[in-house]
Order: sequence, then C-alpha cells, then structure tokens
Amino acid sequence: MRNLKRLLLVLIFSIITLAVFAQAKKPTIMVVPSDNWCKQHGYTQTYDNQGKAVLVSDYKAALQDNSDLLLAISKINELMAERGFPLKNLESSLKSLESQSAEDAMLMSKSGSEISESPIDKLKKVAKADIIIQLTWTVNQVGPKRSVTFNLQGLDAYTDKQVAASSGTGEASFTSELAILLEEAVLAHIDNFNAQLQSHFDDMAQHGREIIVRIKVWDDFADGDGLETEYNGKELSEIIEDWMADNTVEGRFNTSDATENMMLFEQVRIPLFEEKDGKARAIQANGWVRKLQKYLKDSFQIESKLMMQGLGQAQLILGGK
Repeated sequence: MRNLKRLLLVLIFSIITLAVFAQAKKPTIMVVPSDNWCKQHGYTQTYDNQGKAVLVSDYKAALQDNSDLLLAISKINELMAERGFPLKNLESSLKSLESQSAEDAMLMSKSGSEISESPIDKLKKVAKADIIIQLTWTVNQVGPKRSVTFNLQGLDAYTDKQVAASSGTGEASFTSELAILLEEAVLAHIDNFNAQLQSHFDDMAQHGREIIVRIKVWDDFADGDGLETEYNGKELSEIIEDWMADNTVEGRFNTSDATENMMLFEQVRIPLFEEKDGKARAIQANGWVRKLQKYLKDSFQIESKLMMQGLGQAQLILGGK
C-alpha cells in the first residue's frame, strides 16, 4: 500500500512537471533567408549609412521572385509552430513596414545629423521577434535522386549574436518537392536546435535581455564639461553608472568606453517584460533608456534626446532635444 502511494505521488509530480514545461513561455521567432543565400541569388540592396553605401539583403524582392523561398520558409514555420513557437511572418512584417514612411523611421538631430537605420533594423522594430532564424539550403542531385543540405542560424534580434545553430543533409529521395526534401533534412536536427533557442530564452528570462546603450552630449552641454560635470559632489558619468547598476538585472552591464563626451555600455541586461495595465509587455531598449532620461530630467533638470536603432540599441544625447 505504501509503495502504491509512493508510485501515485511520483506519477502526480511527473504530470505537474510536464504541465509546467508545456506552459513555459517560448521565444517569438521570424524565419528569413540568410544573407549568404540572398547574395548568391542576387537579392540585395544598398542603403546610405551617413554617406557610406552598405549592402544588405532584399527580402521583399526575394519573396516576390522566388517561390522556393516561400515554400522553404513556410515549411520551417510549420515545423516550429508544431513545437509551440509563436511566429512572426516575414511577408506580413514587410507589408507593415511599407505602411510606415521613411521619414518616420529616420530621426534627425538639431545639428542635422542622422541616426541611420538599415532596412533590416527597421524590419526588426516592426516584427518585434525575439529570435531571427536565418535559413540557407541547397538542393543536391545525384542521378535521379535529390536531397537538401540546410543550415539554420538562430540570432538574438536585439544583439545579432548567434544563439543556436544546426545543419545537415537529408536522405536522397526520388521526390522533387522542396518542402518534403527540406522537412526530411531538418526533422532529425530541429529538436536540438529548438532546445538551444529555449535555453537562450530561459537565460534571458532569468538574467535579463542584452542591449547596448550609448550616452553622448551636445557640444555646448554644461559649458563644455560634459559628463565630467558635478552634481551634488558626483560627476554625471558616475551618477549614470550608479543608475545603471540599480536598474539592470542583477546589476549586470559593462562600461566599454567612457570619456568626458560619451559613454558606451554593452552587455546591459534589462528585464524581458514589464507589467503595464495588468498585462506583461516586452521591453525594448528605448523604453528602458527612457526611464534614465526621465531620471536625469526630474533629478538634475537635464534635457536629452532619445534615439533608437533596431530593437536592442538606444542612444541618449544630453543637453537638449
């Protein structure tokens, strides 16, 4: 009887554990063709980054011209959805992006200089995915049989750091359908790939999401003393560092560079979500840095201009808007 009760308790505990894992929040993902695939197939575009021409992938042209790409993305989306991952659709996100004017996506400072964003940064801001999955594939032909070699790269949408990877080649088959060949190649690897994604997301939930914060000053700020200006016996740079220590998750951040005119904070860990109106809402870099902006204004009457680049980088320029 005692053994039966023990067995029953173990069974109940196992069911509860499975339920908890089933309900674990998963990262939102968006599947895109890799830069390598786009370049090989001629789907690229240039944008002007403050006078410098930069080459980036042209997702819109790729989706419009290449039906195989649509099939490949749809198949990966299907496999990820079956495993409970929330999806952002690339084609839908591109259409949403088109509805915004280029002027709204570009911020102008008083001096006329611009914070330029690549088309990819703009897309990330619209899609608001946690993870970007870059897909590359090639079709191999040996006699009448075909197979697919694939490569999946999971990139943190806020930092562009690779957090998961998987590659392989499927068994040769007589079928000519790309979706079937791709599924056969990916299925043996996708659960390990997803485990890497989930591990990264779980780490962010516990230790915070990583962003980059830049602090700059206008030339005439504080009579040229900049971040060395003292308030109540402390230099402004020290005040900002203290605020970062108090407001990051576990006080985790790195002051990568600091002068009288600028500060660069990297590996800044911020919470994944904040509660607003009773709902959990994802925090972006600009929303978090806005709290620093408010603190400096309320406590020291310092006006500033907040600029955003992509999801994971924010720049605060002190001394006016």
